[in-house]
Amino acid sequence: MEIRFKDKQLRELCEKRAVAAKKLGDIGARKLQTRLADIAAASRVTDLITGNPHPLKGDRHGQFALDLAGGWRLVFVPANEPIPRRDDAAINWSAVTIVCIEYIGDYHD
Repeated sequence: MEIRFKDKQLRELCEKRAVAAKKLGDIGARKLQTRLADIAAASRVTDLITGNPHPLKGDRHGQFALDLAGGWRLVFVPANEPIPRRDDAAINWSAVTIVCIEYIGDYHD
């Protein structure tokens, strides 16, 4: 899949190991790199199998998360234009081939 980033800070966090290690710790930075490689290697969101992949609900409806370490999550949204939808208007994650990283952190805090 193609990976995009919400902003420069997220791009830097994902692309610079030292920045990730400072914010997430060594284990979290390693997990982040693994999850990004998993996303890049997948053809579509539903091909993801590691990191407890799951769509989010509530105020994060429309987003999808992968576990990192210690409660931290990598959260992304579909970036296909238009966003693939099912008949019930829900996102068709099996047709999403471009994602945008929106958030990395613990949204449970």
